[in-house]
Amino acid sequence: METDLHAPLGQKRPEPRKRSGLFSLARVGGVLTLLGVIGLSVYAARMPDTLRGNDPAAEETETAAAQPSGNAQPAPPGIGLERQAPQSGADVRQTTTADGAVVTTYAPRTRDNEGPALIGAGSRTQDSRLAGFPNAELEEDSAFGKLPVIGPDGLTPSEFYARPWSGTRGTRVAIVIAGLGLSQTGTQKAIRTLPPDVTLAFAASGNSLSRWVQESRRQGHEVLLQVPLEPFDYPANNPGPDTLLVSREKSANLDSLHKAMARMNNYTGIMNYMGARFLADAEALEPVMRDIGERGLLFLDDGSSARSQTGALARTLGVRHSFGDLQIDGMVSTDAILKKLDELERIARRNGTAVGIGFAFDETIEAVAQWSEEAQGRGIEIVGVASLTSP
Repeated sequence: METDLHAPLGQKRPEPRKRSGLFSLARVGGVLTLLGVIGLSVYAARMPDTLRGNDPAAEETETAAAQPSGNAQPAPPGIGLERQAPQSGADVRQTTTADGAVVTTYAPRTRDNEGPALIGAGSRTQDSRLAGFPNAELEEDSAFGKLPVIGPDGLTPSEFYARPWSGTRGTRVAIVIAGLGLSQTGTQKAIRTLPPDVTLAFAASGNSLSRWVQESRRQGHEVLLQVPLEPFDYPANNPGPDTLLVSREKSANLDSLHKAMARMNNYTGIMNYMGARFLADAEALEPVMRDIGERGLLFLDDGSSARSQTGALARTLGVRHSFGDLQIDGMVSTDAILKKLDELERIARRNGTAVGIGFAFDETIEAVAQWSEEAQGRGIEIVGVASLTSP
C-alpha cells in the first residue's frame, strides 16, 4: 500500500470518484423536458388560434366592429389627398350597441388619387420647420403665376402664415419694416438683424423676392407684400411698374394686382406702397379690396393718408385690416427713432395695441432691435401685424 506524502498527518485522503461517461437518466429527462417547453412556446407563438378557446363575447364584439349596424354614420370624407387632417385617411364608424355603448371602428379609406398624403398637425399656423415653403392648398395657378387663395377647409393665408403670439391680450405692438427687396444690402441686414417678431414688407418691384421671403420666413418673420398704388403727384412720384391707377379699368388694375401677388408667396397680406390718391378713391379701391378679401389676405394701410377709404370698405367687405399708428423714422436718427418708438409704446398702453411703420435704414434697424429687447422687459409683447387686424 502506497503512502500519500501530502495527506494530513493521521488522516487518509478519500478515494476519488469515478466519472461516468454517460449522462444520468435524470439529466437526460431534464433536457428533454426543456426542449419540449421551448417547442410548445414556438408553436403557440406561430399558431395562437390553436391554443385559444372560443370566447363568445369576444366573437360578438369582433362581429359588431366589423359589421356596424344600420345606424352607423361614416365620417365625412377628407378633401383631397395632398394635405389631410389627422384622421382623414380612415373611415370612422360609430355603432351604438343594445346596451347603449358606442363602438368606434377605423378602416383604411380607398384613395381616389395617387401619391402620399401629408398629415396636418392640427394647428392653423404654419409649422416653423416648414416656414420657408408655401402651402400648396393656399395657392392657385394663373396667367401670372401662383396666386394666394382660401384653402378648401376655409384656412386663409393671413391665418396660416401669421406669426404665432401668446394670446394673453396684454399690451401689444407690431413693427413693420417696409420697402424691402429694393436694396439688397438693406434687405439682408433687416432679415438677419431684426428680431423675428418684427414684420417685414417687400415691395413688389424688388429683386430676388422669393429668395428673400424664404429666408425671412425661416428666420421667423411674418411677411407682407407691398403693392404700388397711385399717389397724388403721379407720375412725378412713381411707385414703380404696374402701379394701380384711378383712371384705369377695373380689369387692368386687377391684372396689375395679380402680377404683383405672383412675385412671391408665404405672405399674410397686402400693404400699400405710396398710393394716397388711389386709397382715397372708393370706386377704384373697391374691386381691389374685394379681391384681397376673397383670397383670405389682410390689408395694412400705412396710415399716411387721412382721406383713405380702406377702413370703410374693409368693414363692408369683411376684409381683415389694420392701420399704421405712427411712422417711426420720419427723421433718420437712432435717437429720434428711439423716441418715436417710446411714443408708440405710449399709444399701445393707452389703446391696448399699436402699429409702427419704418423702413430699412441702418439707424431704424439698430433702433428697433435695441428698443424691442427693452420693451419686452417692460411687459410689451412684439407681435406680427396679422394678430392686430380686425374683420
